[in-house]
Amino acid sequence: MTIEIADLTRRFDRTEVLRGINLAIAEGELVALLGPSGSGKTTLLKIIAGLDWPDTGSLTVNGQDWLAKRAQDRRAGFVFQHYALFPHMKVRDNIAFGLTVLPRRDRPSAAAIRARVDELMRFLQISALADRFPAELSGGQRQRVALGRAMAISPAVLLLDEPFGALDALVRRDLRRWLRDVLESSKTTSIFVTHDQEEAFELADRVVIMGAGRIEQIGRPDEIYDHPATPFVARFLGLSVELPVRLRAGRVEAPGLDAAALPRRAMADGPAILFARPADLAPVPAQDGPLRVAAISSTGALLHVQLTDDRGLAVETEVPRRRGLHLSLGQRVTLRVEAGQVFRDGTPAETPATDSRPVPLRYDHSSKESLR
Repeated sequence: MTIEIADLTRRFDRTEVLRGINLAIAEGELVALLGPSGSGKTTLLKIIAGLDWPDTGSLTVNGQDWLAKRAQDRRAGFVFQHYALFPHMKVRDNIAFGLTVLPRRDRPSAAAIRARVDELMRFLQISALADRFPAELSGGQRQRVALGRAMAISPAVLLLDEPFGALDALVRRDLRRWLRDVLESSKTTSIFVTHDQEEAFELADRVVIMGAGRIEQIGRPDEIYDHPATPFVARFLGLSVELPVRLRAGRVEAPGLDAAALPRRAMADGPAILFARPADLAPVPAQDGPLRVAAISSTGALLHVQLTDDRGLAVETEVPRRRGLHLSLGQRVTLRVEAGQVFRDGTPAETPATDSRPVPLRYDHSSKESLR
């Protein structure tokens, strides 16, 4: 089922929860809505399900106007964060529920319902749990039952709201791989909400990053990870170090900063901000370096190294412990950048397809400028 969302808005009193959402989802695609709390992810999911209504905009599925349909007429399967299983029903009856409450003209026979439930329990590997009640199940087992109930009606679209939020980390990792296989096998168009970056990137064909009711970026996981489109996306994805720099002939420059590894940027000369992950910054010992090592802490495999300059700048870096044994407190260093994104006034510096040859960094020892 293809889904088209156009100019969708939603307001609660004076709060704009969705601000002009435009999104197209292809048949069989698995899309993640990723963002912090309050970004509008769950509201958008509920509108698709028919559990909430927009103030303006359109929602079409396979060319049909879903805003003209009631929730029960949309054939949308919904998996809630806490599963919402019926505690008085056994697993078999929970899965069958959506079929048993269909209007009589659409309801399969009792034999057909039993066959469908048996098929799903085999598919989800929970046949042995058929006669158990929800209270007798683990969190991962409940999640599978909730998914079975949503899939029983052969949904046009499957919607999952924080499907792993109630599970511990180890179970979450195992179920992510399992769920990806299930959804690929069923070829069901699916949308899931999460605030977990790793979860979204591992599961989704495409990721939609939302912030303050807007879509900030849409793309494949690797594209978004390597090329965040806005400062908001960069910060959300862990590019937590922000360094004032200058662009000169498309190259990033700053005193004590070796940015030769960064590609040339298609942007006019002038001031900019370099966003980088701590793991993409490497302190390099240098007697005349403008930065000094202020603190070192170990997590076993990694060293967290905090750098400062004479003006109070603090830069967090992260290096493999065995590669950082040469660092010591008070040591003077420069900073080598392995990867990062550059923005000016909220606009990313584009990387042209040609002429990506490195330009040597010019480091003016007499300059009074500092990374700050």
